[in-house]
Amino acid sequence: MKAKIAAFIIMLSFWVILSGMFDGFHLTLGVISCLLVAHFSGKLLFEGLKVEVRVKQIFGMLAYGPWLLWAIVLSSLEVAYIVLHPRMLEKMDPQLIRFKTKLKSKFARVTFAQSITLTPGTITVSLQDDEMTVYALTRSAADSLPGEMERRIALALEPQNS
Repeated sequence: MKAKIAAFIIMLSFWVILSGMFDGFHLTLGVISCLLVAHFSGKLLFEGLKVEVRVKQIFGMLAYGPWLLWAIVLSSLEVAYIVLHPRMLEKMDPQLIRFKTKLKSKFARVTFAQSITLTPGTITVSLQDDEMTVYALTRSAADSLPGEMERRIALALEPQNS
């Protein structure tokens, strides 16, 4: 039941943010749609996970979000520079790299994989247990993995050993 409630809250939040419609008709449609989706598929979002609100993880993700947006902006500028450069083919150095992540939880690993894919110039090709395969457009993008992004996700989502 907690999984369905959490799924409903997450979906309704996105509905309100993305729709921008705050009148009764649209809010009612949003609530009904989110209730139906949460009822029939709410367990999919949190399958095998204990749905607990952890204050540390919420604040960790709130701190990680702006950093990720900044990383996306910087990567976008780098990819735009490469694409617009007259010697574009010389600037690119596409690579497929494999590495093991230090992240323990499945949620943290998936967050890491999705963050890599959101960053222009990199795509997560595969995530098997703790091994990731990532396509990188440039040598600098490949060299930056796992790096700072993994460290920040670990700080935000992984339990810290005291």
